[in-house]
Amino acid sequence: MNSFIDKWGEAAYTSVGFFWMALWAFILGYALSSFIQIIVTKERMQGAMGKSDLKSVSLGTFFGFISSSCSFSALATTKTLFQKGASFVASIAFLLASTNLVIELGIIISIFLGWQFIVAEYIGGLLLIGISWLLILMIRPKKLIEEARKNLGDGEESNTDKKSFLAKIKSSESWAKIGMQYGMEWKMVWKDVTIGFTIAGIVAAFVPDSFFETLFINTGTGQSSFSFLVLLEHVIIGPVVAFLTFIGSMGNIPLAALLFGKGVSFAGVMAFIFSDLVVFPVLRINAKYYGWKMSLFILFLLFVALIISSLLLHYGFHFFDLIPTAPNLIEQSEHFKINYTFFMNIAFLIISGVLVYLGFFKKSKVHHHKEMAPKSKWLELLLRWIAIISYGWLFIGLILKFI
Repeated sequence: MNSFIDKWGEAAYTSVGFFWMALWAFILGYALSSFIQIIVTKERMQGAMGKSDLKSVSLGTFFGFISSSCSFSALATTKTLFQKGASFVASIAFLLASTNLVIELGIIISIFLGWQFIVAEYIGGLLLIGISWLLILMIRPKKLIEEARKNLGDGEESNTDKKSFLAKIKSSESWAKIGMQYGMEWKMVWKDVTIGFTIAGIVAAFVPDSFFETLFINTGTGQSSFSFLVLLEHVIIGPVVAFLTFIGSMGNIPLAALLFGKGVSFAGVMAFIFSDLVVFPVLRINAKYYGWKMSLFILFLLFVALIISSLLLHYGFHFFDLIPTAPNLIEQSEHFKINYTFFMNIAFLIISGVLVYLGFFKKSKVHHHKEMAPKSKWLELLLRWIAIISYGWLFIGLILKFI
């Protein structure tokens, strides 16, 4: 019993420590994302993404890069762009970029996994887009695309904000919208982040290495000794683990770091990180938008692309001797030191307070709507309760830690 209580305290302390390590990065990422989303509107994007050529795909990738990392927001924006004339290829490029190439994700990865994984994330995101584009060109799903557009209909016209960049910067209304958007970003991800960091702490404290050695074969033997078949098993199991946790990419990063620390291959960890769009809630939402045939086609497209991309990244990084050693995240004494993380967190908590103030107190004077994908009522209720239970687990665990 004492052993369980000790591990409970250790798990809670590790979860909170992980979040403390990443707090300033979350605030910076969502503040930048909110700023860019208010300045660059969907109406300005969709007109540039109407073709299936390199220019449209590149612009779709760029607009995804500067958008929100939330999968549900990305799904809704992708649907709107496709519905209003963006090509299917450019829409897929936007979807993949908005969940794999966004600024805030790179910042979180840098804290937990290091610069090699940041490089892999961005190169891998481009590989996902390129491979998906190639698969679409090879398969030519014209009928599926036509049916998907019919299922969506024409959509409602929206008022385009034609203010210049400088005018928006000077506008108090724009800053109020940025504050509101910042609040919405946190509202979209708080459950995923809470559950993700709680699971990461529990895994660190309770789950033995033998579990990962069974789940991911040949773990702990060193990256150079992985055969192709072992790597293939890792990149298939990675998405399965992501499917079972069903949390977004931002909440998955500390768990990805733990997987790497337990000996999972570089390819397997990258496949796990890339898997936020091949989980059931995303499959269901795409089916609601485009029909089940297109939804399953998108699932197939992304699953094949992430397997190939993860394998290419592993072999490419191994060739250049860039695969890093596993991060040591379990040193609890390092979590709350008075160091640069402490001062960055204080500074960005102040910035967060300013943005929340702007968004909350100007809300009644400014209209700002954020389109979201239709979520499952029962899944959201389940996630909410799991998040609330997680807070209880963390609170009691911290008390046990310091008694």
